[in-house]
Amino acid sequence: MSCSFVCGWTMDRKAILSWTFLLCLCVMISSAAGANTVLKDEEELEDWSNRKAPTGRIKYNMRKSLNLDQDGCYLQRGKNASLEECGFNATAKTIFIIHGWTMSGMFETWMRKLVSAVMQRENEANVVVVDWLSLAQQLYPDAVNHTHTVGSDIAAMLNWLQDERALPLENVHLIGYSLGAHVAGYAGTYVKGSIGRITGLDPAGPMFEGVEEQKRLSPDDADFVDVLHTYTREALGVSIGIQQAIGDIDIYPNGGEVQPGCGLADVLSLAGNFMEVMKCEHERAVHLFVDSLMNKEHVSYAFQCTDPQRFRKGICLSCRKNRCNGIGYNARKMRKRRNSKMYLKTRAVTPFGGYHYQMKMHVFDRKHSENADPTFFVKLYGSHNDTGNMPVEIADSIGLNHTNTFLVFTEEDIGDLLKIKLTWEGASESWTSLWSNVRKSLMTWNTKPAKAVLEVRRIRVKAGETQKKYTFCAQDSSQTEISPGDSITYVKCRDGWEVKPKKRLPM
Repeated sequence: MSCSFVCGWTMDRKAILSWTFLLCLCVMISSAAGANTVLKDEEELEDWSNRKAPTGRIKYNMRKSLNLDQDGCYLQRGKNASLEECGFNATAKTIFIIHGWTMSGMFETWMRKLVSAVMQRENEANVVVVDWLSLAQQLYPDAVNHTHTVGSDIAAMLNWLQDERALPLENVHLIGYSLGAHVAGYAGTYVKGSIGRITGLDPAGPMFEGVEEQKRLSPDDADFVDVLHTYTREALGVSIGIQQAIGDIDIYPNGGEVQPGCGLADVLSLAGNFMEVMKCEHERAVHLFVDSLMNKEHVSYAFQCTDPQRFRKGICLSCRKNRCNGIGYNARKMRKRRNSKMYLKTRAVTPFGGYHYQMKMHVFDRKHSENADPTFFVKLYGSHNDTGNMPVEIADSIGLNHTNTFLVFTEEDIGDLLKIKLTWEGASESWTSLWSNVRKSLMTWNTKPAKAVLEVRRIRVKAGETQKKYTFCAQDSSQTEISPGDSITYVKCRDGWEVKPKKRLPM
């Protein structure tokens, strides 16, 4: 069965595409039964660290222009003249950008965008593209085994730069995408000293998930290792991007699963190519990193949480004790942290950053509401702008006589939050509500069900980006009860929950 056939037609859902892509990957892996297997122990790792890559198969292209079509300049280990020719400045930041597995044998468009963004943000830095295309354009297991060779070669280059120009490793930043993230990890393992920072952009999952730390990117590979995970959905036992936390901080935008704007219809309308659906989510890590370089006016923040379900409940929006961090280039090292999982929601397009709000709403069971199962919407009114009606995403169901916590995400900065409108969706406003109403009627032998009534007296809000807390009380204190089809407007009030406004998070 050929991969081209499997990845061809009759795909109408993103889930099917994910399975198909991974099936193709499994076919390629199984077809490489005669290929070298991944390394087994430390002796083999040491052996690989002493091996040299085939001459000319790994190139170090130091960029002089934002245009990748121009050749730039090549650093050549052992040739001091190349340092002079390229104008290498050992006192400036040195940033290596490392691509991953490729089927085309050429740089993809993300590379151009990333190189351009890095050079614009750090215009004095030495920006070097590590070109290992000839070793990456192979069967996936072969490319995996070449990661050791390439990582060792990068380490040798850094060691030479230390010897010749006294390069401070703390000024070195390796940025690796997919398989390139693990290449960066090996470079950190083999180099003499400790690299300042390694960023893994959706590190590859197949053949790396669950293996020992020395066989993949890990926190020990640099002083600071930050990782963006954007494609962790599992199919056939593997996921394209690694699922486990492998850095000092591991950030999972949108839970690391479904990325806004990467739906089947979204991608096909632009690209018309099924494979672009998977690439969209895998490459989203790169584009989020580019966004962090280019949009300094609004830093996107991620929040520490034990799992994505708790984050979706709005529980984890605290910045106390370093529980929040910038993402991408703006991520900062936190002391005594390892494998710290962090989450955020994003927009579908750049700028990807948005605004998170934690809302707490105590719902009192008043009349005929034991099985109410309400569908709530909220509309936020701000000093700059207002939102539309946004569905309240409750992980389970609305708890009666219970404080419900949920997350609200806005794509635009609405300014200071002024008031909130809470709406209970009417029975005729959606198919879900309509069916729920029909079902209740059938259960009561077609007797018209009594009108359910709930009471919501106040809503408490915490803004993630500013860490401000507010309390909102019903605008009309006599109108705190709500039924299907009704709305209540809440305005700022005081009940002791408020705190003095804190400074905005550092940009």
